[in-house]
Amino acid sequence: MDLKTKYLGLELKNPIIVGASNLVTDIDMLRKLEDAGAAAIVYKSLFEEQIHLENLEMHQEMTDYNERNAEMTSLFHENLYESGPGEFLMHFEEAKKALNIPLIASLNAVYDETWYEYAKKLQDAGADAIELNFYAVPLDLDLDGRGILNEELDVVEGVKKAVSIPVSIKLSPFYTNPLYTIAEMSKRGADGFVLFNRLFQPDINIETESHHFPYNLSHEQDARLALRFAGLLYGNIESSICASMGVFTGADVVKMILAGADAVQVVSTVYKHGPKQITRMLQEMEAWMTTKQYANLDSFRGKLSNLHSKDPYAYRRAQYVDILMKSDEIFKKYPVR
Repeated sequence: MDLKTKYLGLELKNPIIVGASNLVTDIDMLRKLEDAGAAAIVYKSLFEEQIHLENLEMHQEMTDYNERNAEMTSLFHENLYESGPGEFLMHFEEAKKALNIPLIASLNAVYDETWYEYAKKLQDAGADAIELNFYAVPLDLDLDGRGILNEELDVVEGVKKAVSIPVSIKLSPFYTNPLYTIAEMSKRGADGFVLFNRLFQPDINIETESHHFPYNLSHEQDARLALRFAGLLYGNIESSICASMGVFTGADVVKMILAGADAVQVVSTVYKHGPKQITRMLQEMEAWMTTKQYANLDSFRGKLSNLHSKDPYAYRRAQYVDILMKSDEIFKKYPVR
């Protein structure tokens, strides 16, 4: 079976990409993921916000004893107060040297200038592509959605001008119209889209009456949202489509390809089942393709997209009406007494 695919202009040996997580910061784990069959890896995200927090903590620690002596205003040189992405970039370069497959950088910045500066640095560190993390946590009642979108469109255009490597956008699903957002970003030069970013949500411990932040692994059924939008986007944009969140098995990958995706990203299934899960997923794909007599992914990519679907309501909300009309079916599976 030929599992090769093209994503962001990169030739991949198969469509399974390991998404950004703490897993990929360990060199031994990187090699295990590659040996298991991963076609590419997205390195852990570089967060500008985290760098600012570390700078603040460093400044507080290093100025505690300032001016304790009449002849002394500071114990440390002022340049030590500001740290940048240097350590992160060093680890990224080490990861790049350890792999024979593409390594994609993941970036989340705060200021426009930093998006461009860090993107350049990641390119110089050897990144094969850059994945921009876009999300906006709604805290300000006066900030409208159009303002947020315009800022993100400007960042896409600016980063594309700053680097020569492919740029993808990892989006949250919380846009009024994700299709419009993706179409506009594609016009600004985005080479691909990752659907979707799984955002951390706070929880509350009622015993301690405090907030806590549990691990945020995805679940098997979470893939349906990405499947819907992959199916709607196929054939309508020139940018690559990558499905993320809830992809656990080879069958899940097949579904995404049928909907129109070029590739998938996996994280939670590796956490739950280990790197060899990638090998199993590839074997499951090959077995299905053999049964169906498909020689390569292009033979069935987009076959069940909105563009090619025989059911005009398959990707529309109106399908929900049809489900309600067949509501007796659920009682056969889950008899309520």
